[in-house]
Amino acid sequence: MSANPLLATHALPPFGDIRAEHVEPAIRQLIDETRDAVEELARQAQETPPTWDNFAAPLEAVNDRLAKAWAPVSHLNATMNTPELREAYQACIAKLSEFSTWVGQHAGLFHAWQALRDGPEWEALDAAQRRTVENTLRDFRLAGVALPEAQKARYGEIQARLSELSNRYSNNVLDATQAWHKDIDDAETLAGVPQSALDTLKATAEAKGVDGYRITLDFPCFFPVISYADSRELREEVYTAFTTRASDQGPQAGKFDNAPIMEEILALRHEMAELLGFDTYADLSLATKMADSPAQVQTFLDDLASRAVPQAQREFSALESFARSELELDRLQPWDIAYASEKLREKRHAISDEQLRPYFPAPQVIDGLFKVVERLYGLRFVENTDVPRYHDDVRYFQIVENDTPIAGFYLDLYAREGKRGGAWMADCRVRRQTADGLQLPVAFLTCNFTPPVDERPALLTHDEVITLFHEFGHGLHHMLTKQSIADISGINGVAWDAVELPSQFMENFCWEREGLDLIAAHVDTGEPLPEALFERLQGAKNFQSAMGMVRQLEFSLFDLRLHVEYQAPSAADIQALLDDVRMRVAVTPQASFNRFQNGFAHIFAGGYAAGYYSYKWAEVLSADAWSAFEQAGTFDAETGNRFRSEILEQGGARDAAELFEAFRGRKPSVKPLLRHSGIEAA
Repeated sequence: MSANPLLATHALPPFGDIRAEHVEPAIRQLIDETRDAVEELARQAQETPPTWDNFAAPLEAVNDRLAKAWAPVSHLNATMNTPELREAYQACIAKLSEFSTWVGQHAGLFHAWQALRDGPEWEALDAAQRRTVENTLRDFRLAGVALPEAQKARYGEIQARLSELSNRYSNNVLDATQAWHKDIDDAETLAGVPQSALDTLKATAEAKGVDGYRITLDFPCFFPVISYADSRELREEVYTAFTTRASDQGPQAGKFDNAPIMEEILALRHEMAELLGFDTYADLSLATKMADSPAQVQTFLDDLASRAVPQAQREFSALESFARSELELDRLQPWDIAYASEKLREKRHAISDEQLRPYFPAPQVIDGLFKVVERLYGLRFVENTDVPRYHDDVRYFQIVENDTPIAGFYLDLYAREGKRGGAWMADCRVRRQTADGLQLPVAFLTCNFTPPVDERPALLTHDEVITLFHEFGHGLHHMLTKQSIADISGINGVAWDAVELPSQFMENFCWEREGLDLIAAHVDTGEPLPEALFERLQGAKNFQSAMGMVRQLEFSLFDLRLHVEYQAPSAADIQALLDDVRMRVAVTPQASFNRFQNGFAHIFAGGYAAGYYSYKWAEVLSADAWSAFEQAGTFDAETGNRFRSEILEQGGARDAAELFEAFRGRKPSVKPLLRHSGIEAA
């Protein structure tokens, strides 16, 4: 085998050279080398008092080498998944988990950090360095460094198994999504589906060498069918396939079933929490978050529910009446909700996604996104076509300030086979000070939009525009940091329930006239969004907003209670808990076969376990932060600079609540969220 590209030093990943067979040997070697370096640094700390320069900085450097090799592997596994890469990735998961546990329980390393905290250099460290030391000592305790040896070993076994199970859960969802399709010859069967979606379904069929149209469970195919297809039978079939993915129900019943994986994940999380002295996994999860206790989170969610549920019930009642009188649907079924809602929105507000799409061609939206950030923070964006990319759709940009590059990012917008669904930001490189200079931050920004067809640019829905701005907010948090220590740089070290603040903040520009004037331009004429259409968009902003809020509260309460009320649940118990949550807050009908939990990757394969409430918690922060711009002006330079300096640049250097209060001048208020969401109780 030729030289392994994952072992060489590169400013950016050499995607053109990375093969599946490189992964396991490189990660194994880097783990071994990092392990040796850790042992040596711990040994030296016993002989010479540890300082930042002789201990913390070299430790960060060896950790960063491993992180920079794993980042592109992890990203390729999510965006260019193949059987070979999946096998290589899986082979490394256990090794990395075992290594992470070994480091987290390394008594010599812990004592070295403690000696730095207690030693003479402590007073000379700056605030960021102190924060890093304190966080690290906390994380050692949460990794079981103080446990007896047998319990340490058990903790390691649990961590390794959880890593494996989360990966299997994610693979099952991806496989179930890609295993189902429906081919349709007759366009009449797809009556009601917009032409833009028909073009996508036709292109999907052509890519597989079949005639007609192919519906898949990828969101750009699934969503237009469930929202627009006049055929109730077709909607039911597609809805059933989508909501039973990776479960014991539906057309693939039992084939990729995540139920036993969920049961084992919950059991292991609870056991880990008890090992570490916590009552529940929720208590353990909140040890690193802004919220003080599960009870505080429960109160927060219950309070929002008490305000939103009555309005959501009225919204659904109006939908039922409309469906009976206008659509001849006497009883709304789950597969009717999106369809009837879209019809009601069109009637009430004379607006639809299809009317808006022509004003959001992807190249224009990207250009508008860049202009928004340029006006806010005085930055420029420069595309670099020379860097290695992992797919032809991917583009690479640099962020430039005062003619100097300060960050970079890969933009990967479109759905394709082998790419997991959803949208996310991940770090490729973290900003940190190295022996050779400053390492600039680099982000992966990933979405799953409908790809362009033929020579036409992709036309985005307004929701897709919001998604792009949301993920770019995460990206800015990562890329505009001024921190130079990896552990608190960008989103690192940020409380999980504050990490959505910058992302949700960016969504506001997709609703404001000043923002939309930069974002929207008709694909054929270049004209801006007409005032009449803008007013209708504004009017529809809070259409069924309470229904949307209680849907998020359903997810949050289910996640929280799942981890607070742990009683060794079976799949049936998990379903019963979800049913109980729905009975309390949901207002729409539920199908008995719906297995939402089997695809709830946020909490079973992501970082949101006992933390999904973070979306709503951070929404309070972002709505309140945005109210400062409402008062000062959408692109007010002084307010923009304060948001950048107090929030985006700080990373995890200070407590999230402290940062918010520094920006806003007071504690957060829930009132702006209720007002922005059109919750009448406000």
